[in-house]
Amino acid sequence: MSKKRLQMPKFKSESEEADWWASPTGRAYVKQRSAEARSKGTKATGSGLVTKLSNKRSTQIAIRLPGTDLARARKIADRKGIGYQTLLKMLVHEGLAREARRR
Repeated sequence: MSKKRLQMPKFKSESEEADWWASPTGRAYVKQRSAEARSKGTKATGSGLVTKLSNKRSTQIAIRLPGTDLARARKIADRKGIGYQTLLKMLVHEGLAREARRR
């Protein structure tokens, strides 16, 4: 019995993309792509967003957050299946884009 090849959909927002990656379908997609890559002897690629965020030159900063906010970020990131720092970068990116559109 052959499994149907999963496709990554187009996303309207980073939040929608993060939710998809955290869903059972998104996790199945990752497993499928990883298996395909292993069979070819290559490395699997995933989220364009994470790739884009990772490839940009970034500047290391230190920021103090209340422990409750950090705990909440870690819990949400865990639910979505991503790292909490990635989640925080996504949220900052989304917020900056939203504020830039406001004028």
